[in-house]
Amino acid sequence: WEGQRQSENVEDRRGEGGGGGFRLGGGRGIGLGSIVVALVAGWIFGINPLTVLSVLDGGGAIEAPSAQQSPAQRPPANDPMASFVSTVLADTEDVWGPLLKAGGAAYREPKLVLFRGGTATACGTGQSAMGPFYCPGDQKVYLDLGFFDTLRSRMGAPGDFAQAYVIAHEVGHHVQNLLGITGKVDGMRGRVS
Repeated sequence: WEGQRQSENVEDRRGEGGGGGFRLGGGRGIGLGSIVVALVAGWIFGINPLTVLSVLDGGGAIEAPSAQQSPAQRPPANDPMASFVSTVLADTEDVWGPLLKAGGAAYREPKLVLFRGGTATACGTGQSAMGPFYCPGDQKVYLDLGFFDTLRSRMGAPGDFAQAYVIAHEVGHHVQNLLGITGKVDGMRGRVS
């Protein structure tokens, strides 16, 4: 991956303070148990944990945070992990752009946000404990690079391939969103028990 094209679509929020807790549709907070259920269900079924949290709250929308974000910053050029992430994201852009164009659809490249601890998203406050995730509300992938340490030390998945897989997986959720698949699944989920 070294020496390859890097995406310009990476925002670095690692220097910002982490956000607070989640507020779902009715404005109530969610507990740690709900977050654990959302993470497990997301892992088992391959869906965004924020979607699961919305369902657990009775289908209410996740409110956008009220805090203003500072202008997006590029990661430092001398940060090897940020360079890796930028390169993998560029690879996904190089694959999905032509594939969707050939299928008659337009590809809007997602932004990938690097954060530490927590950050505001259009889906609520994203937290490191959730792992990497995609927010359809702002079409961004969120990643705390500390997840890669967890991947290596606790999940037995070290190396570049495992890390690239995580990024490509989240970009896959973006493609599902662009193609309308996410909306259809969410709509069906609202009609069945």
